[in-house]
Amino acid sequence: MFCVTTDQTRLPARGIAVAVLGLALAGCGAGGGLSGSSSAGSSSGSFTDRMSAALFGPPAGSGDPAAAGTPTPAEPDCPGVDIRAGGATLAVNQPGAEATPMTLRYQASLGRTARECASLGATMTIKVGVEGRIVVGPAGAPGQTELPLRYSLVKEGAQPRTILTKFHRVPVSIAPGQGNIGFVHVEEDLTFPVPPGEELLSYVVYVGFDPEGLKERPVAKRRAPRK
Repeated sequence: MFCVTTDQTRLPARGIAVAVLGLALAGCGAGGGLSGSSSAGSSSGSFTDRMSAALFGPPAGSGDPAAAGTPTPAEPDCPGVDIRAGGATLAVNQPGAEATPMTLRYQASLGRTARECASLGATMTIKVGVEGRIVVGPAGAPGQTELPLRYSLVKEGAQPRTILTKFHRVPVSIAPGQGNIGFVHVEEDLTFPVPPGEELLSYVVYVGFDPEGLKERPVAKRRAPRK
């Protein structure tokens, strides 16, 4: 199953967003009520291709544009996806500078999401994709940057429990003269044991920016003992 959801979160309408990003965001085309579904067995192309087509629309002259707006019913056998609270936007300023509108390098935001579930016996694999956009600030410049993005599968309830989490450094290239640029990232492999009964209904995949993840260092591998 392939489902697209829309996050209605917008960049904060105050401070930096108003002074620097307002006009740029007006032309970004974020948001909108897009939803659609297709069977994994009958769809052609990769998950990334199908997600891009769902988020950005089919190529000119192909497909039925009205089909993309068809509401998708809830899928009880596939956890939903949500933007993590506090993780929808990321503002990056000049290193060592006070955070002001003029020191803003760029501000990134997350929007629509999509997911596809495949059950294989005792395990389930979820592919999750998210659409985002970068708006360049006064201190921004062309080049490549990395966005800290985290996916977390959480069992909600009285005591929420994280089932698994994955962190990515998403590279985004900003060309000279670009004021804003869209990006899509796909996590191909969130695999976990299928819980018993209706417990799966309490599972949610959260996506969000996680600057703290950049501080994490990989665990060093132990050296083999010398003979």
